[in-house]
Amino acid sequence: MKKKTDGKAKAADNVNKKKPKNVRKRVVFICTGNTCRSPMAELILRTKLKQKNIRWWDVSSCGLNAEPGTGMSILSRMVLSEIGIDPGDFQSKQVTEAILKKSTVVFCMTDSQKRILEGKAHVFSIKDVTGREVPDPYGQGLEEYRAARDELCRACDCIIEDYITQFQDGEDKRYDDE
Repeated sequence: MKKKTDGKAKAADNVNKKKPKNVRKRVVFICTGNTCRSPMAELILRTKLKQKNIRWWDVSSCGLNAEPGTGMSILSRMVLSEIGIDPGDFQSKQVTEAILKKSTVVFCMTDSQKRILEGKAHVFSIKDVTGREVPDPYGQGLEEYRAARDELCRACDCIIEDYITQFQDGEDKRYDDE
């Protein structure tokens, strides 16, 4: 025999199924040294989120083989400045288990980086988002840095559309229908 519930009890049950509102989420970008691609991605996404008034996401970056405290490459700084993004006083970080555990989603620049981290977090490659990897411009010229920046701009637009907007005010929209 089914137990009858009144409307208030049913509403309370639905509230309990939803995740709490205003829970901060975290995107982490990963590359090799955390001096070129991932810091550009971090600053590009942070800028785009601010422009769209999306406040419930934190953005950071780190490297698989980073030397902590190293600054962003000069050419990365230049190509960000060309599109009005101030690179500020960026300092590289090494990826850690703690960073991965605190992340909502992790985006690697290549599939090989993604394979290294699989099973440790919700890991994707930029190729999963845009269909293309972001080649490492390290040691190359300004045009390669611009190409990496432009690919990261496209990727950040897709990340906002396909991942970040799935959460509204910090709440996962996928729970709305329950």
